[in-house]
Formats: sequence, structure tokens, C-alpha cells
Amino acid sequence: MISVIIPTFNEEELLTATLQCIDANKKSREIIVVDAGSDDDTVKIAEKAGARVLHSPLRQRAAQMNCGVKEAKGNYLLFLHADTCIPDNAIDCVEQALTDNKVVGGAFIRRFDHPSLFLKLTCRLADTRSRLFGWHFGDQGIFVKRSIFDKTGGFSERNYLEDIDFSRRLKHYGKVVTLNLHLLSSGRRFGRSPIRRTLKDLLITFNYLVDN
Repeated sequence: MISVIIPTFNEEELLTATLQCIDANKKSREIIVVDAGSDDDTVKIAEKAGARVLHSPLRQRAAQMNCGVKEAKGNYLLFLHADTCIPDNAIDCVEQALTDNKVVGGAFIRRFDHPSLFLKLTCRLADTRSRLFGWHFGDQGIFVKRSIFDKTGGFSERNYLEDIDFSRRLKHYGKVVTLNLHLLSSGRRFGRSPIRRTLKDLLITFNYLVDN
């Protein structure tokens, strides 16, 4: 079984679509929503959809995901953002990938629900980065074998780039793959200025790589 772990905070607007996409996958799975004190209907939406809701005292994505893993029952783990939709064969493809003894984890190709041509280009470039280096961001839907996750020590509870940090460490344990399936994430964080936000993200990533 695969455990799908979703960290949330005030995600009532987009969480329903994410949960419906997971539900369209007919493979055996559990959904764990780790909420960090939402004051909207996030928890109600998750519970109504049949997800198991955990409450995190810390509003930090890495800490919330680690919290979810502690309660997870699956042999495989899939981490999703609350605004990210997966195709209806995604879980089956994850399971197929992880049955390979050489493969320890991976992620999908990402796309954004945003009209910007610039973002479409950056996604194409990110596809190449993922395949060449095995570096994955959280909106790509990172997946991993539970036994390997435990060996890595989990996500470093940092306030940014816990996803890249984890995927870089994951490579030490075996093969990391990028599935040729598109996840669709909300483009809300880019607003009307995707170039400015992308340059800011690149600067943060550069500083992380210099320090690590």
C-alpha cells in the first residue's frame, strides 16, 4: 500500500480537487492530511473525503510531512502539495517504479495552472534538471520507499528547500527516477509576476547549493 501525505494550512480552496484526483486512482492507498492549525474548512474537507487528519503543532512543511510518515502504514510514501493534482494512473506508476530493487524513489514532471509562457519554458528546463541530477521539488510529488525514507532520517526541518535537500540525500541510497507523467499544480504563488518569483526561487536555490 502507498501512503499519500499532504501538509496543509488553510487550503480549503484547492484541497478538494487534489483529493478527488487521488480518489480517481483505484490502487490501494491511504491519505494522510497533516494540518497546521487551519482556521478555514480544510480539516472538514479532508475528513469528508475520508482522509486521516493529523494535527501538527508546527506550521512547517518538512515537520508536517515527517509527522505524517510516523503514522503512515504504507510501504511506499508519496508527498503531495495540497494544490497539486495527479493523473488517475499516478499511484499505479509509482508502485511499478518502486518494485524495481534498484529504485529508491523519485518524482513526476511538473506543470502549472498558469498562462505564462515563461513558466512553461522553466518547466521544460526543470524536466531536464530532474532527469540529469535527480533533484526534485515538492510540487513534483516526491515518492520514496518507506524503508529508505527512514534511513535518510526524513526531511530536514528547515524553512525552505527541504525537498531539494531530501532528494539530494536520497540519491546516496540508490536510483532516483523521474516519471514521464505530468502533475498539475496551482500557479497561485507566481501571481502576475512569474519571472520575478522564479528569479527569487533561483537565488534561494543558489544560496542553498553554495552552503551545502
